[in-house]
Parts: sequence; structure tokens; C-alpha cells
Amino acid sequence: MRNNLSTNFITLLLPIFFTTPVYSACMDFYNHELKTLQGRAFNLCEHQDKPILFVNTASKCGFTSQFEGLEKLYKQHNEHMLVIGFPSNDFNQEFNSDKEIQDFCKLTYAVDFPMMSRSNVVGPKVNPVYKNLKQMTGEAPMWNFYKYIVMPNAESAFVFPSTVDPESLEIMGLLEPYFGD
Repeated sequence: MRNNLSTNFITLLLPIFFTTPVYSACMDFYNHELKTLQGRAFNLCEHQDKPILFVNTASKCGFTSQFEGLEKLYKQHNEHMLVIGFPSNDFNQEFNSDKEIQDFCKLTYAVDFPMMSRSNVVGPKVNPVYKNLKQMTGEAPMWNFYKYIVMPNAESAFVFPSTVDPESLEIMGLLEPYFGD
């Protein structure tokens, strides 16, 4: 009986000492099932410890050239931050299919930052990320290329209208402290 008690006690304690630690749980803000333009799952939880620049995009908009600045920002600082695009036809300026959007973004602007599957960013069918962004900032996108910066662990969020360039001093001023040396 004594031997069985010792064995049971050790059996119960071994998993506690020899399991991989969980560093942080996924916060509600990040915990959504997202799909990229290529149909792959995208785990936003993996990026909750760094600033994220969310932008609703459209391929046929007067602000579409901002893809260049977004890509430059992503290429220079992707170790310290994330740029993520959410194509939307809410303002009637986006292609109908994810394949058309992907081809346009890749061939015209060499976009390499993550682009999610086309979805709504305003209205009754708004995707969950943009629903959360509106709750945090009190502001929904009023046009394409609205930019939201969410600080690590969703501590705070900032919103910028379409007219603010991705590499503007306002945006860079918020992000630079996270870029390191």
C-alpha cells in the first residue's frame, strides 16, 4: 500500500515538473480564427506581445499606394512589430475574390506582410478584430486605409485616418520605442 501511494504521488507530480511552460494565455482581443488571402489559418495570439498596425485595405482606392509605405515599415521592423491588412469592399473599391486581391497586392506592390481574407470592417457583419478595434477606440473606419495601432497586450490603441501616411511622424513616434537598437 505504501509503495502504491508513493508511485501515485510521483505520477501526479511528474507532469508538473516536466511539461512545457505556458508563457501567456491568449487575450480575448487576439483570440479569433483568421484566414489569410491564401486560405491559411493566422494566429494573432502569437503577436500579442508587440505593437500591431491594423489597416483596412482596398485595391482600387486613391490611398492604395500606401501599400508601399506599409510594406517598407513591415520589412524594416517586422521583428519588433506586425503590419496586418484586412481587405474590405465596404467602400466598394475591392476585388471580389481573395485570389484577385492577392495577385494585385503581390504583383503591384510586392506585399509580403500578412493580408487576411476579404471581410467587413464596418456594419452589421464586421469581422471580430474590427469590432474590437471600434470598441477600443470608439471609431470605425470611415474609409479605406484607416490605421489602428494596438500596443502590446492590447494595453492601448490609436486610430489614424486614411490621410495619415504609414510612415508619418505620428505613427513612427508611437512605434519607435519598440524597434530596439
